[in-house]
Amino acid sequence: VQLQAFGGGLVQTGGSLRLSCAPSGTFLSIDDMGWYRQAPGKQREFVATITTSGTTNYGDSVKGRSTISTDNAKSTVYLQMNSLKPEDTGVYYCNADIRTLTYGRNRYWGLGTLVTVSS
Repeated sequence: VQLQAFGGGLVQTGGSLRLSCAPSGTFLSIDDMGWYRQAPGKQREFVATITTSGTTNYGDSVKGRSTISTDNAKSTVYLQMNSLKPEDTGVYYCNADIRTLTYGRNRYWGLGTLVTVSS
């Protein structure tokens, strides 16, 4: 199973971006999904998570400006980011707790997509 994130890019301060992430490969089910980010020279930071029941949780740095959601099949996770700031710049990684027949339940990480917010 692999996760692939899409939607990063260059945006001006105050702009918006929508990131998406979906798994490929064979799996039984997907549980919680989420997003983290890592700014240059900093540690990876929690952004948002969403459970299978739709409960969401956000990091303080994006709360009120971002919305995490999934598609109806709950196999693609989205992160809508509004009112972007230069400090939102970083590589955004998605993760998902995925059950496979061979390995059971594990957390998988995507390779990341770069978001750059210009001032």
